[in-house]
Amino acid sequence: MKIQENRTYEQIEVGDEAQVTRLCTVDDLYAFASASGDHNPLHLAAYDGDGDGHPEAVAPALWPAGLIAAVLGNILPGAGTQTRWANLSFHIPVVAGDEVTAFVTVIEKREDGDLLCATEVRRVGDNALILNGEVQVTPPAKHLTFDSVEVPGLVVQRHRHFDALIAKAEPLDPMPTAVVAPEEPNSLGGALLALTKNIITPILLGDPEKIAAAAAELEADISGIEIIDVPSHEMAAHRAVDLVVEGKAQSLMKGHLHTDVLLHAVLRRDKGLRTGRRLSHVFVMDVPGFSRPIMVTDAAVNIAPDLEAKADIVQNAIHLAQSIGIETPKVGVLSAVETINPHMPSSVDAALLSKMAERGQITGGLVDGPLAMDNAVDLNAARTKGITSKVAGSADILVAPNIEAGNMVAKQLTYISHAEAAGIVVGAAAPIILTSRADDDASRLASCAVAALHAHANKGKIHG
Repeated sequence: MKIQENRTYEQIEVGDEAQVTRLCTVDDLYAFASASGDHNPLHLAAYDGDGDGHPEAVAPALWPAGLIAAVLGNILPGAGTQTRWANLSFHIPVVAGDEVTAFVTVIEKREDGDLLCATEVRRVGDNALILNGEVQVTPPAKHLTFDSVEVPGLVVQRHRHFDALIAKAEPLDPMPTAVVAPEEPNSLGGALLALTKNIITPILLGDPEKIAAAAAELEADISGIEIIDVPSHEMAAHRAVDLVVEGKAQSLMKGHLHTDVLLHAVLRRDKGLRTGRRLSHVFVMDVPGFSRPIMVTDAAVNIAPDLEAKADIVQNAIHLAQSIGIETPKVGVLSAVETINPHMPSSVDAALLSKMAERGQITGGLVDGPLAMDNAVDLNAARTKGITSKVAGSADILVAPNIEAGNMVAKQLTYISHAEAAGIVVGAAAPIILTSRADDDASRLASCAVAALHAHANKGKIHG
């Protein structure tokens, strides 16, 4: 809210009034909980705070009362106002999604220089009364004018996009998943977590003693889980691929082994999981405060892809985006600039990929490039550069020119912007869940959810 000027006692008359309107969001409630220390689960969207079986996201009573303070401090009387006392009655709660208006009316100018104000907050739409009462304030002694008042922006560090993906995957039938060499706690823990959420049914392949030791360290009971005794990582990877070929598993999950050992088995010529398209890695990233999930490819498999490989990388990412619910994904092909420079191969490749999509050689999404990182994801940056595009400023998928750039983008989003990253390899006859020892539970669970959604969306198609 922009503060323009305040009003002193002499400048105010009985009957003067002001108001503000505000939409209550889930993030508002998390920010209030963080600032106030009130962590009552009733106020937080992730919890069922009263045991009725539904998360509530009910605003604390002081949240709408705070809107009264916003009117007093910003408008009437404005900057410098001090509240002396308040007598408020609360009638109905505000819940996330409600738009409400706070009203303040001056009803008395007191001889001591204070003002008595009538206050109320009403819900927009049905005009329902949320609270009302009276407030006594001391107005500012000096008339002041402000061009603006700078308040640091706040980003609530929660991962609502991953929450939505996990919720979308939970009702599906559990996906049988061959977990290769889950022989230490991190790799086994991710599979067990997804099992508890009913997203996968793990089949564990590897050394039973090492798997049991990892379970013991986690204090987890694995007695009901199928374990296939395989003496080496290479043999475990090949046996896992066999399970997919035989229809006993729908996905693979990397455990405590090298990625190239697993992918070597996937790409074997005899009864492997080749589809005719190059394998590529996709990070699905949940960046706090960002309006949509962002996908980054390829940051883990293809080191220096040529144009033909990039076309497969783009097509794989589009198919994955469609699987998680993005009907027509917008693909931004990244370079250092948004213009074609013959001396910068990534800009030329980006333009060619865009033209390939225009000619139907890449399907299912909107592809544009070259785009620099800023004008791929920020609409204002795109407008400033004068870019006219359906993709610029709103890309769902970021295609990096090489593995170094892709890895840097993903790691920067993770460690600087506090994003969570779900990683899978696509382009094979089954999704391959790749997790890292640095991944936390949210990333591991989201990786399984993304793979489950992809397998479900492509049932009967991936093997074709």
